[in-house]
Amino acid sequence: MDIQLEKKKGLRPKHYGYMAIGVLVLFTAYQLLFANSVSTFRTEKDKLSVAEVTQGKFDDYITINGNVAPISTIYMDAYEGGRVTEKLIEEGATVKKGDIILKLENMNLYEQILASESNLALKQNDLRSTKLSFDSRQVEGRRSLATTGTDLQRLKRNFEQNQALFDEELISKEVYQLSKENYELSQKQNDIVKLQTEQDDELRKTSLTGLDTDLARMQKTLGMVYQRLDHLNVRAPSDGQLGFLDAEIGQNISQGERIGQVNVLTDFKIEANIDEHYIDRVKRDLVAILERNGTEYPLRLRKVYPEVRNGRFRVDLVFTDAKPETIRAGQSYNIKLQLGESSEALLLPKGSFFQSTGGQWIFVLGPDGDEAIKRPIRIGKQNSRYYEVLEGLDAGEKVITNNYDNFGEAEKIVLK
Repeated sequence: MDIQLEKKKGLRPKHYGYMAIGVLVLFTAYQLLFANSVSTFRTEKDKLSVAEVTQGKFDDYITINGNVAPISTIYMDAYEGGRVTEKLIEEGATVKKGDIILKLENMNLYEQILASESNLALKQNDLRSTKLSFDSRQVEGRRSLATTGTDLQRLKRNFEQNQALFDEELISKEVYQLSKENYELSQKQNDIVKLQTEQDDELRKTSLTGLDTDLARMQKTLGMVYQRLDHLNVRAPSDGQLGFLDAEIGQNISQGERIGQVNVLTDFKIEANIDEHYIDRVKRDLVAILERNGTEYPLRLRKVYPEVRNGRFRVDLVFTDAKPETIRAGQSYNIKLQLGESSEALLLPKGSFFQSTGGQWIFVLGPDGDEAIKRPIRIGKQNSRYYEVLEGLDAGEKVITNNYDNFGEAEKIVLK
């Protein structure tokens, strides 16, 4: 007897295959319909800048723009404040060291000078009076010493005579004792006068020395005040050209205020600003070349300023040999600053794509030139013409070098 079998419900193995095929078809359709439209950018080939990657010598230099400046600038600050009474030299004039540029007046300083002169005169009078007093005491002391010395000799002689007579019992003991006491008193008085004279001499010596020191100090102070008076004449600190002068007749100038500068024109330097990208590679004593009218002039980097402003830092370069005959302050020159030795490398012409990608990727054209694919790369050094390619490109390949901002997130560029 036949038994009817019921169909099993559920998914069979063949159904899984059908489902996988369906998912694959849907995914492929999605990629064809949507993915390509998101990652592809279409543009005209004539609107793009295309360059070829080449193998060649990479010159490790950068081109910078610099301005000619005097080798040094000396600033003029007012030693003394005052009102401008006379202006003898104008801006731009050639000056010699010591030339008077401005004349100032300062009434307070004049009063200080008069007070110092008066104090000095009083001190000098005091010194004279003290010297006269000590001289008088010295003379009187020596007179007293001479008198007591003479009295001592006379009384000593009298005492010795009386002592001999007393020993022979020719005079009384009272006469002998009186002559002895007079002699001893005269001896003590002479010692006192001698001590007083020595003390007066010592006092005179120390007192006059102190007074002389005070007088010399006051004379020095007065000399310094006179020097301050001379500083009211603002003089050129060096030979050169008066760069600027911020002073007019009648203007009040404060002490220490900057009023001008003198440019030393015995030599020149080049002041330049460099992108902060190179700050770790730019060092003192690097060499550079300035080319003018087919002649090259060697330079040396003398100073690197540490401060970075607006993404740039400043350097000073000086000529190591000849310089252009027509060089003038303020002229602008393009200079090649050598950062390292030349070497063989893959060379990628510079372009504005670098601002869009940071040098991390680039669009590389295919063999037929109809499309370009995004490719990661690694860039090393750069100069004014080329980037050094370390990874990601081969010699002979062509790349798009213009700005990528309009390409959005595209992974492929289709060229019409």
